[in-house]
Amino acid sequence: MSLALGVDTGGTYTDAVLIRDEAEVIASAKSLTTRHDLAQGIGGAVEAVLSQSGVDPSDISLASLSTTLATNALVEGQGGRVALVLIGFKESDLAKHGLSDALAGDPAVVIEGGHTHAGGEKAPLNEVGLLNWLTEHGDGVSGFAVAGQFATRNPAHEQEALRLIKEATGKPVTCSHHLSSKLNGPKRALTAILNARLIGMIDGLISRAETRLTELGVTAPLMVVRGDGALISADFARERPIETILSGPAASIVGARWMTQADHALVSDIGGTTTDVCLLTDGRPAIDPDGARVGPFRTMVEAVAMRTTGLGGDSEVHFVGEGLKGGVTLGPRRLLPISLVALDAPEMMHEVLDRQLGNSAPGDHDARFARRVLGQTPVGLEGREADLLERLGDNVRPFGDVLRNRLDAKALRRLVERGLVQIAGVTPSDASHVMGKVSVWDREAAEKALLLFGRRRTGAGNPLAKSAIDMAKIIIDQLTDQTKWALLETAFAEESHDFNGTSADLARSRMLAAALSGHRGILKLDAGLNLPVIGLGASAKSYYPAVGDALNCEMILPEHAGVANAIGAVVGQVTIRRRGTVTSPSEGRFRVHLDAEPEDYGTAEQAMKRLEDWLRAGALEDAKAAGAEGIQVTAMRDVKSAQAENREVFIEADILVEASGRPRIAVE
Repeated sequence: MSLALGVDTGGTYTDAVLIRDEAEVIASAKSLTTRHDLAQGIGGAVEAVLSQSGVDPSDISLASLSTTLATNALVEGQGGRVALVLIGFKESDLAKHGLSDALAGDPAVVIEGGHTHAGGEKAPLNEVGLLNWLTEHGDGVSGFAVAGQFATRNPAHEQEALRLIKEATGKPVTCSHHLSSKLNGPKRALTAILNARLIGMIDGLISRAETRLTELGVTAPLMVVRGDGALISADFARERPIETILSGPAASIVGARWMTQADHALVSDIGGTTTDVCLLTDGRPAIDPDGARVGPFRTMVEAVAMRTTGLGGDSEVHFVGEGLKGGVTLGPRRLLPISLVALDAPEMMHEVLDRQLGNSAPGDHDARFARRVLGQTPVGLEGREADLLERLGDNVRPFGDVLRNRLDAKALRRLVERGLVQIAGVTPSDASHVMGKVSVWDREAAEKALLLFGRRRTGAGNPLAKSAIDMAKIIIDQLTDQTKWALLETAFAEESHDFNGTSADLARSRMLAAALSGHRGILKLDAGLNLPVIGLGASAKSYYPAVGDALNCEMILPEHAGVANAIGAVVGQVTIRRRGTVTSPSEGRFRVHLDAEPEDYGTAEQAMKRLEDWLRAGALEDAKAAGAEGIQVTAMRDVKSAQAENREVFIEADILVEASGRPRIAVE
């Protein structure tokens, strides 16, 4: 008998499951995710499943972790303060390719160097310029991202910059060629920025998870779910945390397939922060050929082709005052639900809410609170932000006590983006408590908060809602609509027929809305999804029946839908993919682009054989390092050629090598 422990750290809950012989869930549990110390939430969930099952922790042969931490951090614009070193590019590339937006005020330097398309040196690396810049900016960041022009054709300058930065600062460095072998330097630079930003966060999560599991007696090796659903060792994940973006959603897809055996379906997973939608075809999710997209960022990370929307049970509720009726929108930022925070500070929360309800007119800061995230060490913090953090202290504080002017509001926003402060406000979770769909937190606090929110005036001058229950219905109806649009966008994006419009516009078209409602006039219109939807997430059973009705489709809600991510964390395989390219810089020369200097060969076959052997060795080594055993290695060639003067001319060859195996289990 084999026992596997799966753990998923979500934005709101941490889930744990125990699976026997890869066939049966014998225990599952949830614990609130503890942002200030994730090990507390992990420990709570694991202790609960151990207690339920009566299993000896030492009998567990595999432990695996999936996490939405990286995904949520990118959606919410959080992460460490980092610096970008851009080699061989232009200063204008920072703004042109969205790198300035991704840096969000973090420092960057553009220095001379880089290589050509063929791998030759374009200009010498400006080492003196880099070292001078490090002297000024090296202390104020938590890590560095390095991206060189055509580094995938010759990574020498990235590697030299890595050495110089390490020697000068001792801080983590992410090189773009370690994350992707594809061209598109600015996109690799963006991916490197995000990876550098996540290193401290993911390293902290893994370290605390390992420590807590050991304390509980679980000695099995820890694996981590990658964004394509494959498993990797904890040490491997520490080096490349960017590969864990969409980890939680990818694990949910693997879990959905395991629970339902469905071959063709849309999978929709609602968490506290995001809703993730994926198409399952022939029992497998597609891998996004353009790289994972999370929030505004398109990365070069291989991940499940999934649409991630900032919509969850804890999404921020925004007031829409335009129009006679008014309304709300949800997300993309996650807030702490009022009903949850009220458990930590009940007397203060209710006193403030009651006082605000006693005011004659609604206020801008009604039902809004802030709380410092304990255990987070600020880096490069100064001025107003440092003062505001000091003012917050260690307790939950109402906005009115914290914000003194508009500049304070901007400083608070930056602290939230750095993951140093959390905001509490009205969320769909609060609405669910008011409607009686769930009853785990403080319903009375939720009712007061929704009453305050409903007092806001619409364009007609009337309150948005007369009662807390009316306000709750407005919020839940909006969640149903936005979930419906997320599913329809995915359906249109994957549909083979061209409907002549963007998937977002088509999903929200008035004609489709009429057809979904079964319009009967001069025209008879009907529409619906032609595939079932597998609804996942702790709140799926509360929200998704209405979504199925709205889309006129079958809604499958598996028994263990609430812990699908944790299930997927332990039923997947370890898979490593390595890619490489052979080019032909001149007739009769075939160049293999390796991690060291490029190598030239006299025939295309010689060059491709050399590259394939090198990729096989690397993939096998990485698979072993990632914790695999029983490894199978396969290779695929994509050779591009052209006809010229009645002969075939070699242009380029891309080779993909894949090494897959089962995760290595602990043996006594």
